[in-house]
Amino acid sequence: MNKVLLVTGGGRGIGAATSLLAAQQGWAVAVNYTANSLAADEVVRQIRAAGGQAIAVKADVAEEDQVLRMFEHIDAKLGRLTGLVNNAGVVDVYARVADMSVARLKRMFDINVMGSLICAREAVRRMSTQYGGEGGSIVNVSSAASRLGSPGQYVDYAAAKGAIDAFTLGLAKEVAAEGIRVNAVRPGLIDTEIHASGGLPNRVKDLQHLVPMQRGGTAEEVAQSIVWLLSDAASYTTMSLIDVSGGR
Repeated sequence: MNKVLLVTGGGRGIGAATSLLAAQQGWAVAVNYTANSLAADEVVRQIRAAGGQAIAVKADVAEEDQVLRMFEHIDAKLGRLTGLVNNAGVVDVYARVADMSVARLKRMFDINVMGSLICAREAVRRMSTQYGGEGGSIVNVSSAASRLGSPGQYVDYAAAKGAIDAFTLGLAKEVAAEGIRVNAVRPGLIDTEIHASGGLPNRVKDLQHLVPMQRGGTAEEVAQSIVWLLSDAASYTTMSLIDVSGGR
């Protein structure tokens, strides 16, 4: 089977770490980005410098027409997809639900939920044995927030990730007999740029005392779990939600 992987939001943080590690393990990687082409191009450069195969591809996952063009580009440049990591996601500035606008909520669910479903739909159409595919693996990046709720900060984000958990379980059952495994990882307090985008650049340092392991995690530690789930080593693992949260 060809090992062709799409990592949405693959230019930074967990997505970049996943792209690099997957390439080391023989995947040809499509590194998706929305705006930061420099970051995605740098990931591609590192992969190619190490002898791997990678392309950068721009698309806003919340826009169906852009997703369709992205998948067609991957088909033409790398071949039929066999792996998908639904990693693209956003937070907003910390706020109480009472202060959240509809525009904020629509953005949160359009990107974090709709984007993942649209990408998974296109991946299934390429991977499923019912569509002439050879099978594959989908890994959704959820969050420990789906269990914790993120009160006073990101309840909307937590709710979106709760939807991803439910989607993972349902899709896994739906396509299990078609050669596709579907799992999710739920990162906890991970040291990436996403916290600064939510107005809390010191969030990991401020909250690490709540983690039983007494530290935040790294993007590379999350990537290890994602790439394992993609691999043949996880051949009998589907419908699993794996917490990568230091015990929190």
